[in-house]
Amino acid sequence: MTEQDIKQESSQSTIKKGIRQHIRHDTVGWKLFLAYDIFMMFIIVFNLFCLCANAFLMSNFGNWFFETIHLPQVLQFYKSDLHPWVIKTESWFITFLIAELLIRWFFAIIYKHHARWFFFPFIHWYEILAISPYLRFLRLIRAGIIAYRFHEMGYKVVPDSIMNRVLFYYGVVMEELSDRVVLTVIDGVKQELDTSSSHKKIIHDLVNHHRDIFAKAIAEVLQESLATELKAQRQLITHNVGQIVRQAIEDTPQLTQLLRLIPIAGGMIENQIQNIGQQLGENITQGLIQPLTEGSVDNPNATYQLISTKLSQLNIENQSLEELVESVVYESLESLKKQVAVKQWQLELNKNDQAEK
Repeated sequence: MTEQDIKQESSQSTIKKGIRQHIRHDTVGWKLFLAYDIFMMFIIVFNLFCLCANAFLMSNFGNWFFETIHLPQVLQFYKSDLHPWVIKTESWFITFLIAELLIRWFFAIIYKHHARWFFFPFIHWYEILAISPYLRFLRLIRAGIIAYRFHEMGYKVVPDSIMNRVLFYYGVVMEELSDRVVLTVIDGVKQELDTSSSHKKIIHDLVNHHRDIFAKAIAEVLQESLATELKAQRQLITHNVGQIVRQAIEDTPQLTQLLRLIPIAGGMIENQIQNIGQQLGENITQGLIQPLTEGSVDNPNATYQLISTKLSQLNIENQSLEELVESVVYESLESLKKQVAVKQWQLELNKNDQAEK
């Protein structure tokens, strides 16, 4: 199966589901389809019940049980008269399942139920395996699927309490299996990083692969935080810089002494120079801040983009930087491992227990 085939199959399944939801339930074809599903579910359950009863009656435990209740003649009657019929009907049932499967496959090809004609046995793998006498229990999957289909249609074959319980334990099994797989993969990655001589190359490749994303993130952070703060503090910064320039002029003794040599107008000139210096400092500061406040988070200004690009291109061939990156990688794996170790089904179970109290 190619990826395109899988997507096509998924698309067709979605379309079929939508058609099934809007199909009329009062047509003869629909009633026949419903009756056939009920019939199949019934005979599958009945067949498995007969096989389980046969296994019990033909076992040593069955002999002991009937001897205990003093009905050995009943067991003997079953072995002599009924047991051969159970074996014969099982052979008939297997033949029926094979014929029924082939007919459904034929109709699936004719009406193009699947993207490729050979998809049918892969999708219905459990039915094929269930034909084997050693895998009879897989027939329950088909019965369960039919029951679930009825449940989707609004026919509550299985009570909601049982359905919720089944879905809960199904979730438990799937979560435990997926957790085992994820934890094994994480442990394998950590072991590879610990033992492999090329783990530094792996980390370097990881960093190099994310340099562009890192640069974009830095530019957005600078634009969102620094530019916003500069806008808010612009007046205060410019005023402070102007005061610093004014104070610097006042603290220049050579200029003060020179202006004092000018009679009468010296003080006025000194005051004007201080005002001009203050205004000049404020204007220069405004000019420096203005480019840093332009742009947006989606499109940071050129200065922030340049800064972020330079930072992202830092050479990590440095022991401190390598240790930092390794620490981030290891702690990320450990955090992921802790998160996976949390049993969601157990939290849900505790929540339900508290709700019942």
